Amino acid sequence: MEPITHFLTGACLSRAGCNRKTALATLTMTLAAEAPDLDVLGYVKGPVFGFAHHRGITHSLLGTPFVAAFVVLIVYGLYRWRYRPGRPAPSRRPRWAWLFALACLAVLSHILLDFTNNYGVRPFSPFYPRWYSWDIVFIVEPVLWLALVASLLMPRLFGLVNEEIGVRERGPRGRGAALAGLLCVLLVWGVRDYEHRHAVAALEARTYRGAAPLRVSAVPYWVNPFQWMGIVETRDFFVTMHVDSLAPEVDPDEEATVRYKPAETAAALAAKKSYLGRVYLDWADYPVTESEKQQDGSYRVRFFDLRFLYPERRSRPLGAVVELDPQLRVTAEHMGMRRAANAEK
Repeated sequence: MEPITHFLTGACLSRAGCNRKTALATLTMTLAAEAPDLDVLGYVKGPVFGFAHHRGITHSLLGTPFVAAFVVLIVYGLYRWRYRPGRPAPSRRPRWAWLFALACLAVLSHILLDFTNNYGVRPFSPFYPRWYSWDIVFIVEPVLWLALVASLLMPRLFGLVNEEIGVRERGPRGRGAALAGLLCVLLVWGVRDYEHRHAVAALEARTYRGAAPLRVSAVPYWVNPFQWMGIVETRDFFVTMHVDSLAPEVDPDEEATVRYKPAETAAALAAKKSYLGRVYLDWADYPVTESEKQQDGSYRVRFFDLRFLYPERRSRPLGAVVELDPQLRVTAEHMGMRRAANAEK
């Protein structure tokens, strides 16, 4: 998921009762809920290196305590700076063991949220670096934003109302609202999982140009839990199309796209053996390659994952390019079609 959802989830987890365990719980959990994405610093060494290590060790069960410890160390530094000698002592001191445990919980929430979308996570990395994805929530989901933001803001609004009418409050505000926000997240997941199963079943129940599907997937759109992009693999081709899980109906607009599996060329095989090729094929669920011979005898091999080639999109996100010389030696590797296009110029 994108950072906003992670930050909001960490804050709601704290407000749901964790902030009663120790001071600085909300700050710690909010930061820890997004901290696994510090692996984006790998992109400093280049987009290929960054892609290879994104959602790796920082998004794993093994890495969880280390990421949590890093966040607690940051919070400790801020605490020592805020209450350095000569400053008034805090009214409530943090319990660092509790903060570490809560930070671990927030990091695990990040891994779980990322698991729900179609990019996936590697929770058992580095010992078993297989990718797992639930494929039920789009990477940006405004419905979750609305639920989480409302759960954080409503207690403040009700607090102002209570002050106006003179009602005295008992204890910290916001626990019930935060729990309601988290329950809304679970409800969204439940609805989307139910509809996802309907979409997958509809895809499996038919043939495509007379061919039975070898495997199928349904990947989400944002907001609408009844709209999915279906992906079907047969022996000779792939098919992508819209799926209405409410009906349920496959390809209701009759605009399915068929992509025949290309013959394996020497250039494609060489590109797949490159560093980027190996990393990309390890991650992609439905990889497709396109080989193009240039006028000077060199080759350009493009990689795509059908999970991200939505029918209405003109762009090809999360694509990759490997360039080869006439002797099929790798000369360049690029992540993203735009960068490859610029390199062409």
